[in-house]
Amino acid sequence: MLDAFVYLVEPWSCFLMALGVVLGVIVGAIPGLTGAMLIALTLPLTYNMANPADAMVLLVSMYVGSISGGLISATLLRMPGTPASIMTTLDGYPMASSGKPGRALGLGVAASFVGGLISWIFLVLLSKPIAEWSTHLGPFDFFSLAFMALMLIASISGKSLSRGALSGALGVLASLPGTHPATGEPRMTFGFAELDSGFNLLPVLIGLFAVSQLVREVLQIDQHAKATKYDSQGLLLGIGDWLKHAVNMIRSSLIGTWVGILPGVGANIGSVLSYSAAKASSKTPEEFGGGSEEGIIASEAANNATVGGALIPLVALGIPGSVIDAILLGALVLHGLTPGPLLFKDSPDVVYTIMATTLVANCLMAVFMLLAIRYLTYLMLAPRAYLVPIIMVFCVVGSYAQNNRMFDVWVMLAFGAIGFGMEAIKIPLAPFVIGFILAPIAEENLGAGLQSSGRSYWPIVTSPFSLLFCAVAVLLLLWPVFRRRKAEGL
Repeated sequence: MLDAFVYLVEPWSCFLMALGVVLGVIVGAIPGLTGAMLIALTLPLTYNMANPADAMVLLVSMYVGSISGGLISATLLRMPGTPASIMTTLDGYPMASSGKPGRALGLGVAASFVGGLISWIFLVLLSKPIAEWSTHLGPFDFFSLAFMALMLIASISGKSLSRGALSGALGVLASLPGTHPATGEPRMTFGFAELDSGFNLLPVLIGLFAVSQLVREVLQIDQHAKATKYDSQGLLLGIGDWLKHAVNMIRSSLIGTWVGILPGVGANIGSVLSYSAAKASSKTPEEFGGGSEEGIIASEAANNATVGGALIPLVALGIPGSVIDAILLGALVLHGLTPGPLLFKDSPDVVYTIMATTLVANCLMAVFMLLAIRYLTYLMLAPRAYLVPIIMVFCVVGSYAQNNRMFDVWVMLAFGAIGFGMEAIKIPLAPFVIGFILAPIAEENLGAGLQSSGRSYWPIVTSPFSLLFCAVAVLLLLWPVFRRRKAEGL
């Protein structure tokens, strides 16, 4: 860890981290642009970096900055810059409208910093023990673990279990074209030689998260938002403020961290749960939704804490904890690294660089936002007509540059249309992406398990860990149905 911190003070690493934080905050502050879009577009730029640690410094810094940047537009525009800031609008905007925008933003920045700090502590403490434990798992155990992750993602994706399951199934289907991992024969290539290696991850991600978002922005290109006038009074908190809100900050950060560990749940769920907990324990719950300081702190502490929490299963198990972590998983693969338990053994420098970057980027985020909020308020009103063409150029160049072929550009456009269509009919994208990434891992481990067991499937239920994972997966699948029937019975 000390070597990782030393590495981060080198000029090139400092530049990458500062660039990532600044771009992340800016993108997070502009309604319509997301951290997932930014990181997906940046992936091609990192492809030729000789050191994978450099790429992770840039991408993780963007992750931290983008989650935090949504606070600004949520507070001043009543438009969450990122989904993670949805709950912040409930109290941030009313407080800003009542003449305290500086106070609202100061509370949000402070809570974001504390949330990131506490989740970082758990990232450092839990990642390696979990990774060491997982080295005792066999191929069937990993297959069942991936299956459990898919069921978890489906069960918590939006209000409909069927839509989440359908999205995950579509992601699995999209991962099938290419070479069969067991036989080495091409499958589902439909006569296209370019599909012999399957759909490349990069154009799929860019299409789903960037192109689909651009289509929505074009459809809303004439809409304009009016920002609340910014005033810096109350931006810096005093000692009394820290003491007053310490319990809420810590509780919300813990909730956000543990929610982040759950694969596919996301920062928006963490902020909702912590907001509900803060309201339930508040002495003035009637103030929530009308400018409550506790509400702002609960939302922002939790959504930033999910960053460190979501990185735990990523570096320890190779399972993404959120959509952005799914893109980071793709970045590890693109740079020739093997995500999962062996990452600590094979590339410890990259793992500890990710951890160190999470902490330092969180500190840089707080400093940058306090210094630059006045100027960031103008970026929120940037005309979409100027942003859309520029981002589209990056989409095309990024998809083409990896393999220098137009086929990937067409793949990007196709998945952009798929992503727009899925969201138009309320089918979430997160299960699709994680299904697309986890399916090959599950299939590869299933094949290895069958070879070692003489083609017997019994170890799936005879292995204790595999049986546990499968049982949890079934419970996750049945719980929403049971809850709905119980509600109908009442």
